[in-house]
Amino acid sequence: MRLFALQESKDHGRRIAASMGQDLSELEHRDFEDGEYKIRPLSEVRGDHVCIIQSLYDGPDLSVHDKLCRLLFLVATMRDHGAARVTAVVPYLCYGRKDRRTKPQDPITTRYIAQLFEAVSCDDLITLEAHNLAAFHNAFRLRTHHLNLGDVFQEIIATRFMGTPLAVMSPDPGGVKRAQLFREALQDRLGQHVGFGFMEKRRSSGIMTSGDIVGDFKDKSVLIVDDMIVSGGTMAAAANACKARGAVNTFALAAHGLFMPGAATLFDAGPFETIFVSDSIPPFRLPDAKKTRGLEVVNTANEFARALRAIPGYGPSPTGPHSSLSAIWK
Repeated sequence: MRLFALQESKDHGRRIAASMGQDLSELEHRDFEDGEYKIRPLSEVRGDHVCIIQSLYDGPDLSVHDKLCRLLFLVATMRDHGAARVTAVVPYLCYGRKDRRTKPQDPITTRYIAQLFEAVSCDDLITLEAHNLAAFHNAFRLRTHHLNLGDVFQEIIATRFMGTPLAVMSPDPGGVKRAQLFREALQDRLGQHVGFGFMEKRRSSGIMTSGDIVGDFKDKSVLIVDDMIVSGGTMAAAANACKARGAVNTFALAAHGLFMPGAATLFDAGPFETIFVSDSIPPFRLPDAKKTRGLEVVNTANEFARALRAIPGYGPSPTGPHSSLSAIWK
């Protein structure tokens, strides 16, 4: 298996390559004066299984559309030059929010993204915590491999909270299944009861309204889990509701930390002891992110390496503990 990472995701690519026990193969990046570009591998790929790493989030270096286009073109280039199999590792997969029609003439961008990957003959796609797992699986006709919250956070949470009265909460009904799966895995890992609850929420035209809270949070540490943190308003509302119902403290867990404008207030005077996110998106929108108190960015390299090794034809899947305890920074 040859590993490549586009320039914008090279740091993440190096961590995955190190976990695989190999180096990244080199790419030539050339930008033209009019904004066009070319990217080509600097080694022969004919007959190889090629893996390309690119996380599809907006900025700070390129737009999400530029990153998507570069990834698709590189996948197509690898097939043109005889790669036997091409796998895209996409820690954050863009355009996952719109997975069904909720208003007349709505797009279904999850399916359109899938069709683009199919059009360039991508064989496998690996991603972390899709917005809607059922829609993700239904949209793609190529082989997909999905890492979930439990793969990344279960070990670190189990180690930190062993013996602590816990509850897991979804900040909206749409994430109930995600939170339930995380709770069940955590409960098995800890060997203790873990409570559960959720908050009603509705969003229309970008305006969020929250409603009733379901669950018993009194005298518990509450883990509020979601696929992403954007501004953090939904998770903060859920945390405040839990504290009003007797929660000892609250923690946020999100696979993807977008941290759009306004999110910095979560750390200044927010309701969370710690906010855990993965390294799928660097927290570049937070001022001086590495010194942000209460932020912990968790390394996903070993989980992606484990998924790559599990692809048929690579070889037997490795055994051993997950490495989620390693953090990029705390």
